[in-house]
Amino acid sequence: MIAQEAIDLSPTAPREAAARPRSSEIPDDKAMLRAAVELTRDISAARPEIYWPDMLASAAVGYGALAGAILVDSPWAALGCGLLAALGLYRALLFIHELSHIHRDALPGFRFGWNLLVGIPLLTPSLMYENVHTIHHTRTRYGTVEDPEYLPLALMKPWSLPVFALTAILLPVALLIRSAVLVPLGAVIPPLRKLVWERASALAINPQFRRRPAEGKFARMVFWQEVGCSAWAIAVLAASAAYGWRPLLIALCVVSLTAFLNQVRTLVAHLWENDGDAMTVTAQYLDSVNVPPPAKFSELWAPVGLRYHALHHLLPSMPYHSLAEAHRRLARQLGTDSTYAKANYPGLMPLVGRLIQSTMRTR
Repeated sequence: MIAQEAIDLSPTAPREAAARPRSSEIPDDKAMLRAAVELTRDISAARPEIYWPDMLASAAVGYGALAGAILVDSPWAALGCGLLAALGLYRALLFIHELSHIHRDALPGFRFGWNLLVGIPLLTPSLMYENVHTIHHTRTRYGTVEDPEYLPLALMKPWSLPVFALTAILLPVALLIRSAVLVPLGAVIPPLRKLVWERASALAINPQFRRRPAEGKFARMVFWQEVGCSAWAIAVLAASAAYGWRPLLIALCVVSLTAFLNQVRTLVAHLWENDGDAMTVTAQYLDSVNVPPPAKFSELWAPVGLRYHALHHLLPSMPYHSLAEAHRRLARQLGTDSTYAKANYPGLMPLVGRLIQSTMRTR
C-alpha cells in the first residue's frame, strides 16, 4: 500500500534469543538454488493463452458483480455481489505483480490492456509497482531500510498489526484524491509533483522509502498513465455530483475490501523477522511463505501464484501459472527435510497466529 506513517517503525527491545541463527547469518543452500533453476527451465515462459483469459475473466466477474451490487434492490443480494466483486477485482488487480517481472516483450499488449481495463479504472496503474517491486528482490536491499515492501512487523508492537491491516481500507479514497486533485495540481506546482511522486506513487509499506525520478521510456509511460487516471477520477467525481453518489460509495466499499484482502495477504507473505541487515537468497526464501496444497482457500486470498511467495523469491521471473508445477518438482526432488520444505506453511490463520506470537514475545 501507499506508505503508512501511522505504524511505529522502531522495533521494540530485542526479542528473546532464538535457537535458529539470525536471518543475516543464514548461508545460501546452493543445492536448492541450483535445483530451482535446473528443474524449471522448461516452464519458465509466460503463456499469453493463460494470462489474457484469466485477467479478462477476473475483470469481467469483478465489474459485473460490482454493477450488480449497485443495481440490485435486495441488501443481501447487494452484499453477495459486493463480495464477489471484491474477489474478482482482487484477482484482476494482482496481475500488476506479474507486470513487474515479465519481460516487456513476453506478452505483447498485455501491459496496455491491463492498465486500460484494470489499472486506470481502479486508479492503480502499473507505474505504482514497476521499478518499485523489483527493489524488493534485490539481493542487497531485501529486508533493509531501502526495501519499499518490508517492515520488521514481527519485531514491532502488537497493535501495529491491526493498524497495518485496517489502514488499507482508506486506500481507495486516498487514490481518488491523489488522481483527481494532487496529480493535476502537481502539474502546475513542481514541489507538490515531487512530493506526490516520492511519497504517494508506489505500492510500498515502508514509510522511509522515497521514489527516485522516472526516466526515459518509463517516464513517458508514467505520464500517460497519470493522465488516464486523472481524467478517469475527475470524470467519476463529476458524474457522481451530477447523478448521485451511491454508485461511487458502493464502489469505494468494494475496492476497500479488495485492498484489505491484499493487506492481509501481505501480512503473511513474509515472516518479517529481519532487523535490517542484508540477507542471502536462502535467508530471503526462509523469511518468505509458501501455502501449497492441501491448504484450503489460499487461491482466494493469495491468487495469481502468490500462495507460492517464497518460491517466487527463488524464481522471480517464473510466470504465475508455472509456480504450482515448479513447487511439485522441487518438493519431490529435495524432500521434506530440505531447506525448501521449511518455507511451506499450512494456511492463513496459523501464519497470522505465528506473527501475533512474535510481536507478543517482544518487550
